[in-house]
Amino acid sequence: MSPSEPAPPRQVDAARPIARQDRDFAVETFSSIAFIRAFEAKVLELSQTAPPIVAGSAHLCAGQEAVPLGAIAGLREDDQIISTYRGHGWALGAGLAPADVMAEICHRATGLNGGRAGSAYFMAPGTRFIGENSIVGAGTTIACGLALANLSAGNGRVVAVSIGDGAMNQGAVHEAMAFAAAKALPVIFVVENNGWSELTATSDMFRSERLAQRAAAYGFPGATISGVDPIAVRDSFALAAERCRKREGPVLIECRVPRLWGHYNRDIEHYRSKEDRRKAEAQDPLFVFGQRLVAAGFLSEAEIASEIERQRGLVDTMTEKVLKAPLPEAADAATHVVDVASSNPHVARPASTVTMTYVAAVNAALRELLEDDPATVVYGEDVGKAGGIFGASRNLQRDFGEARVFDTPIAENAILGSAVGAALGGLRPIVEVMWADFVLVAIDQLINQAANVRYVTQGRSSVPMVVRMQQGATPGSCPQHSQSIEALLAHIPGLKLALAATPQDAYSLLRSAAADPDPCVVIEARSLYQTRGEVTLGGVVEPAGKARLCRKGSDALILSWGAMVNRAMEAAERLAPEISVSVLDLRWLSPLDETAVREAVGSSGGRVLVVHEAVRTGGFGAEIVARIHESCGSGLRGPVRRLATPDVRIPASPVLQAALIPDSSAIASAVRSMVEG
Repeated sequence: MSPSEPAPPRQVDAARPIARQDRDFAVETFSSIAFIRAFEAKVLELSQTAPPIVAGSAHLCAGQEAVPLGAIAGLREDDQIISTYRGHGWALGAGLAPADVMAEICHRATGLNGGRAGSAYFMAPGTRFIGENSIVGAGTTIACGLALANLSAGNGRVVAVSIGDGAMNQGAVHEAMAFAAAKALPVIFVVENNGWSELTATSDMFRSERLAQRAAAYGFPGATISGVDPIAVRDSFALAAERCRKREGPVLIECRVPRLWGHYNRDIEHYRSKEDRRKAEAQDPLFVFGQRLVAAGFLSEAEIASEIERQRGLVDTMTEKVLKAPLPEAADAATHVVDVASSNPHVARPASTVTMTYVAAVNAALRELLEDDPATVVYGEDVGKAGGIFGASRNLQRDFGEARVFDTPIAENAILGSAVGAALGGLRPIVEVMWADFVLVAIDQLINQAANVRYVTQGRSSVPMVVRMQQGATPGSCPQHSQSIEALLAHIPGLKLALAATPQDAYSLLRSAAADPDPCVVIEARSLYQTRGEVTLGGVVEPAGKARLCRKGSDALILSWGAMVNRAMEAAERLAPEISVSVLDLRWLSPLDETAVREAVGSSGGRVLVVHEAVRTGGFGAEIVARIHESCGSGLRGPVRRLATPDVRIPASPVLQAALIPDSSAIASAVRSMVEG
């Protein structure tokens, strides 16, 4: 197969003879198909008890069992698997203990993730089964990141990622395939096409006879095969894996399978015709492959029936033991959200102080991180050859090579998702999203993916990745390039969030984030990129979550972060002859330095003004005000006040911007009225 000549479709006749040399594989695989079917039937049964033992939705793989079993047989034992939410068969085929999987589905403490994941999103750290993904198509970009890590390690591993047919219309899948093609990544995209995109017929949503034809548009081969024939699946995956290991790029394999049951456990399929059900039942791999074994003389009809019954018995016995396992402890519900201990894998450097611009300080931090840790990689749109649209990564590709500093397609979902996978694979990615506004097209990878890993795995796995972005209004920037989105990100448990107000913090906060074991977002201020200041390079990397008291006063406190800190300092200086004002730069909104906030409030006369550039409603200032009232109420001299941008979009006109965004004069006036008031 070559990128210019995609493989032709392959449809396997259900009556095709089984070669003598495949006897053992065929018999063993039939037993495994029967076990997975019995496993899924038991899950369905447990979800229909009163009350249900399996709470919520379960997406079962009846009819699709031959795909994971054949695929895994065609791969190496160390190749990795990411499955869609219909992934129980993939997990069992990959070697996970069935009792551990069933216990997770039944929300037992002994489950893979202690009941935190359930049926559709369990993970298995330390195994080849990376995990399921309950977001349609989201695992594809994560697979790209794992493949990047494998290439970096030179281990020759291939990543297989499964999706359903409906996912082929997801933007994340498009981005993943474009990314994998551009980087010639060793990824096998597996489409388990059961003819239904959830509750809608796939034929209504596609105009291609074969979904595998889409691979040609990306420049890599695709094949359509029978997913009822585990031998055809095995051999197809072996060929695809061989291509991947030769660094010839990804492959798409579409496996045609029947959908025997509904989309999920409570789906009564009122929308489906009886004829369609009958056609699916005629392709049931238990029946079709069983008949092939009988025709080949490997098993008799009686032996087929006996083996199916035996596997049911094994599942029943296993499940009885699982249901005796304890439920999770309620006291553990809030643990393992983030790592709360300081972590610093980087070597402390001798300290030296220089004067540089804010953006040069970012570049200095990136350079240092690349020098100190060979696992660090830096990438994003225009990050490599061009050195970044703002110059933050200038000359880094020249000095560290294209394997460690590189450009990506314009595909934010692929950038963020691959960072998740790369971090899971042992790299420490630092990725750039060019404008904070653009992260909104890919925010799933931060909220539903990166932020969940530590919690779901009970702290056994984490995603040490850094996302750099810049935000805020500058003259001429339109409403799609000016938003301040920190409150949205600070709302997400599992993410850490920093905002840099000075050249020193542009350097220091990036070092802290890169040293942290959790996913961190560092927001820079575009309006400050060319400001200059003294920066102490080197020294010890400080832990996340430390605020800084920039100025100490006794009459009032201005509390801020990001670009507004400098305006707060200007306002405090303007007020100095008459009012003594403290200025506290939070620096980190998550984790929040509440100790520093309480101390600053207590030493500044109990009058507090919170200032931010983001719009007022739902801004993080409201959270700060609430926490101050909760923890410092008795020491306050009046209500805590907010000063923010009004609830409007940000216009491009400098005149209109100036009318909306707080400046030092407005801040000073607010403090004066608060003190005199």
